Amino acid sequence: MLLMDRAGWHTTEKLDMPRNITPILLPSRAPELNPVENVWQYLRQNWLSNHVFENYDAIIDAACDAWRKLIAQPSTIFSVGMRDWAHIGQSS
Repeated sequence: MLLMDRAGWHTTEKLDMPRNITPILLPSRAPELNPVENVWQYLRQNWLSNHVFENYDAIIDAACDAWRKLIAQPSTIFSVGMRDWAHIGQSS
């Protein structure tokens, strides 16, 4: 399974999906259902906000650096991807 939003590049007929992968498309305009949105927010809040980048390459370098910092923290990735409302009614 591969969870995807409905961005045009995810829904185009040109997308060559391997047979052993089943795409699961999220509803349109529902970013709260996509856990990667929390990851992007975390990256912006911790490493990418309040900067003026000199050029496109500087943006890419900063984003890659932030990504490397994040993947060095697996427990942070797990916790950032969680949604509080997804656990309502569940015991700890």
